[in-house]
Amino acid sequence: MKLETFSYLPALTTQQVLRQIHYLLQQGLVPAIEYVEKPTPHDHYWTMWKLPLFEARAAEDVLGAIEGCKAANPRCYIKLIGYDRRRQTRAVSFVVQRP
Repeated sequence: MKLETFSYLPALTTQQVLRQIHYLLQQGLVPAIEYVEKPTPHDHYWTMWKLPLFEARAAEDVLGAIEGCKAANPRCYIKLIGYDRRRQTRAVSFVVQRP
């Protein structure tokens, strides 16, 4: 199943994910992590991993939270969200782990 941005590309490396996180932070977006065990085409709501990372300033901090989610949910799909504070909507979304 194709999910979100980058779904048609091979899985991103850790370095590529770090670059995407860095861009997300540069744009002033708020990172958040969501996960689900078995996504469906009609399931738009995934479980949020902890709270959005409002205070994140470094890509490594966000990557650490992603790694924590991976360790706690190894059989789940995990995606990174970038929320736009001004427009109050999701601006970026892509899967960082597929089981």
